[in-house]
Amino acid sequence: MRAMVLNTAMLPLELERRSIPQPGPGELRLRVLACAVCRTDLHIVDGELPLPMLPIVPGHEIVGVVEALGAGVEGHRVGDRVGVPWLGHSCGCCAFCTEGHENLCDAPRFTGYHRDGGFASHVIAEAAFCLPLTLPETDAARVAPLLCAGLIGWRSLKAAGEDARRLGLYGFGAAAHLVAQVAVAQGREVYAFTRPGDHETQAFARSLGAGWAGGSDECAPEALDAAIVFAPAGELVPTALRAVRKGGRVVCGGIHMSDIPAFPYRLLWEERCVVSVANLTRADAREFLEFAQTHPLKVHVRTYPLRQANEALADLRAGRIEGAAVLVP
Repeated sequence: MRAMVLNTAMLPLELERRSIPQPGPGELRLRVLACAVCRTDLHIVDGELPLPMLPIVPGHEIVGVVEALGAGVEGHRVGDRVGVPWLGHSCGCCAFCTEGHENLCDAPRFTGYHRDGGFASHVIAEAAFCLPLTLPETDAARVAPLLCAGLIGWRSLKAAGEDARRLGLYGFGAAAHLVAQVAVAQGREVYAFTRPGDHETQAFARSLGAGWAGGSDECAPEALDAAIVFAPAGELVPTALRAVRKGGRVVCGGIHMSDIPAFPYRLLWEERCVVSVANLTRADAREFLEFAQTHPLKVHVRTYPLRQANEALADLRAGRIEGAAVLVP
């Protein structure tokens, strides 16, 4: 098998050839069809998240075909197409897991972080955390971004509240370009905030249903009910607080963000609140994939061969991606 491996923190990924892995009990071996590139992968490679282990193969938005089943696996067959998300394991017995919050598990294992991920031709995944894929979309590259950008976007949208009819999206990347479509399908008004002067991305947002698009330094034409901050820029949190109405909510949708600067209490007063979204649950995945089954999304991707994983990360870092970057082995 081939894999792009991070051997030392903050160095480029290196292409390695390895033996084809064998699944252990409760595991599947997948032949990777596509793996989207997430900003979390960038945070890992850039050393912005503490690395639990090295070497590691990044990648957690995986679409693959089951090639082999480990002992005890039920509900999957060789030839099935499945998805592998960020949450690769939860303990099932801590207080969070037993209360239905496995995304906050005390002993989780994340794909591409604690266990090798999908920047490879093959991957081993825990069968219980693999998601059956029966979507009408047959192009694996267009399905892969749903497995994190879509799932985290879905959870963030739920956190914003069902009553949030006027929704602001700060940072219009992979997640926002999907969430915008979901929100429009739900009858919400979408206001997209991009880097100041990024007229191309603003036009992209409008093409996906945003009723207004402008720079993050601009004011929305109306007070927002809620805002989701996808960009890893802490200074956007007080900006978003200024944009939401009394009782409004600001959701931080990323796993990493720069420090939030001090801001006057009056921005938070009048029962505004700031919340974060952490990881995802399998229930989130089932809900979102069911929605995507009946509401097909326009997933915009730029594909790269596996060996160009470093180029894909560089393009994501520089903001040169419209939609999502996807590696195809």
